[in-house]
Amino acid sequence: MSAPLRFKILKLLHVQNSLGYSEIMSQLGLSPSRDAGKFAYHLRTLIKTGLLDADKESKKYRLTTLGHTMIGISQEIDEQILREEGKLLVRTSRLAMEEFDRDKISRALNREAGIPLDLAQKISEETEERLLKLDALHLTAPLIREFVNAILVEKGLQEYRRKHTRLGLPVYDVTRLFEDIPADSTTVEDIQFLTGRTVMRDYVFLNVLPRQVADAHLSGSLHVNNADSWIIRPDEVQHDLRVFLGEGFKVNKANTMLMAVNPPKTFEAALKLTEAIIHASRTEVTGEQGLCHFNVFLAPFVKGMFLEDLRRILRQFVFSLNYLSKGGLGSSAVSLGLDFTIPSSLKNVQVQGVHGASVGSYADYFEESLKILVALLDVVFEDDAHRPIFNPHLAFNLPRDVFTLKEAEAPLLKTHELAAKWGVPYFVNPSPTWQKQASYFVNGNRLAPDWTGDWELDTMRTGSIGSIVVNLPRLALEFSRDDRRFLRALSQSLKTMLGALKQKHRAIEKRISQGLLPFLAQDIANEPYLRMGNTSFNISLVGLNEAVRIHTGKQLYEDREAVDYATKVLGHLSLEAKKLSWKSGFRLGLSQTLNTAASTRFAELDVNKYGWENVVAQGSASSPYYTSLGAVPLEADVSLEDRLQVEGCFPPLLNGGHLSFIELEEPHRSPDALLKTSARICHLNIGAFAYTRSYSYCLNCKQCFGGLEKKCPECKTVKNYVHYSRLGPYYLPLDSWPSTQQTRSTQRKKYVI
Repeated sequence: MSAPLRFKILKLLHVQNSLGYSEIMSQLGLSPSRDAGKFAYHLRTLIKTGLLDADKESKKYRLTTLGHTMIGISQEIDEQILREEGKLLVRTSRLAMEEFDRDKISRALNREAGIPLDLAQKISEETEERLLKLDALHLTAPLIREFVNAILVEKGLQEYRRKHTRLGLPVYDVTRLFEDIPADSTTVEDIQFLTGRTVMRDYVFLNVLPRQVADAHLSGSLHVNNADSWIIRPDEVQHDLRVFLGEGFKVNKANTMLMAVNPPKTFEAALKLTEAIIHASRTEVTGEQGLCHFNVFLAPFVKGMFLEDLRRILRQFVFSLNYLSKGGLGSSAVSLGLDFTIPSSLKNVQVQGVHGASVGSYADYFEESLKILVALLDVVFEDDAHRPIFNPHLAFNLPRDVFTLKEAEAPLLKTHELAAKWGVPYFVNPSPTWQKQASYFVNGNRLAPDWTGDWELDTMRTGSIGSIVVNLPRLALEFSRDDRRFLRALSQSLKTMLGALKQKHRAIEKRISQGLLPFLAQDIANEPYLRMGNTSFNISLVGLNEAVRIHTGKQLYEDREAVDYATKVLGHLSLEAKKLSWKSGFRLGLSQTLNTAASTRFAELDVNKYGWENVVAQGSASSPYYTSLGAVPLEADVSLEDRLQVEGCFPPLLNGGHLSFIELEEPHRSPDALLKTSARICHLNIGAFAYTRSYSYCLNCKQCFGGLEKKCPECKTVKNYVHYSRLGPYYLPLDSWPSTQQTRSTQRKKYVI
């Protein structure tokens, strides 16, 4: 072992585990022409002495047990020598012990944080002085970094400290990930994904977002949604199936490993292609993927098919989507937009599909579109274990004339039977003039032809690129009863958020240009599939009800003055958002959809800042929250008629999205009564709504029961009795809800319909 090169080979393989002949030479900086003979000699010697082993199949070298022992002894000797000389030892990320070198600190400070070299050298000297005072057996790189950052803070060099900080999770937090998340609502992949998400989120707040926005988020004035994917991918995308039904799935430079698919010739092939689209794009979208006019676009493929064949093919499709896009962490939900009639915007549009040719217009396929809808309803009524199917999500368009259309009578009633049994359908009201040709995601986010004026350009192959939430009660408290200052502060908040949203837009464009979003970047008629210029940014509002109460003394459902004031606030915000949109060229949308995290976080921070007695919030001092889904709190004891009247006052001003829920009392649920209620709602200005049920499922009995009783009424099990209710737009098991939310499910106002 007298030759230094042999030790270098052993140390390299100790870290890298196994390497090939040329790999070892390359990593040791040896020249194949100059050093090959010498290297081969030392390699043979190490093998002969039993320190190395050569794998004949892989042609790679690795340490033997004796080799690992030799490295261990060598490290112990080196460490002992350094200790006797009074030098510091550092355990590196390469799992080796090295002598402390303060020059590495100064170089890192200059490289990572941009600190001038002379200042970096002074900081490294001070760091060494402090470390020498420690009676530590050995140091680690993270510990040294902590000392350096502490010195930067002491010297007031916060900006340098921010750039030099280390991103990651404490050991305790990683441990809790394995213990706190319910096993039935996540996977080990999700836990791994969560740890990476934390690093990305910290990076965005430290190095990406404008400092003003990052500070506003941390203080509770704003809430940046999906911060962990802020510079990686858009929030939601609305697909256009016609592109793929007419042209198939093409291969380009960004997705050369994928299989090209010709335009489908059958209904089954069309659904397989649709499934492939969802699969290919799911990693490029943070949240929901929408397939609007699903049954209309596929109708030409089912001409002459029997209903039973449709059910069989659709059942396999639903099964695949349910597993492919599993709801939960790190995966995207899928929503299917369904029509009882052919929308006016599509009636005269030429059909794309069927052998890639054009065959008539969509108006010619009305019966086929209804047949798909009926077959799909049969499939999603329950799975083989008599449980509801939560994904894919179904959003039904209900134009007013559909309630008098004879052909739609049976499918309409069946849809409301599904709502009465499971509460899973979502309904869109497209009849008001401000709703024409609008498209919804089931989380309430909305796209309409209000940008370019072309419904296809504004609602298809586009989506919501990102959103930021505003804490309305915080601003109302800061400018209590001073309307001018309150409205001025709201305008300033919009401008602040626009800066962050612009940054996200640039980041996503860069990811597309880098080829990191190959599906969204694929070329369609000489432009990327995702129409980036038409994507929207959502400014989401939390606590409108509480902000109004601070200024008027009344909640929205208690007084007409409160409703008028809320209309004034939303009108001001809507006008300001439009002005900013046209001035900046970025599409801003105002929305009021559920954000549980922001609703709770805002209220908790405000209680800490102002005290419970000064804050207007729902819940209690230990579990406060603000209203975020709909205008009227779900717990408010108000008649259904009054709730609907108030909810219908604001959607025309919320062009970015809105969603109203009606909680159903158990066990009274009449499909006929629900159908009549839907018809009534569609004569109001409520843009999107759904009926919610709370129920429980027994894993032993394979039965579902209404309500949230603690044990199964049949077998009396508690352990295998799972409770479900809607947390915002999606149904989830109650034990996967945040603890602060679980008690609220029983406090919501329920209605007998």
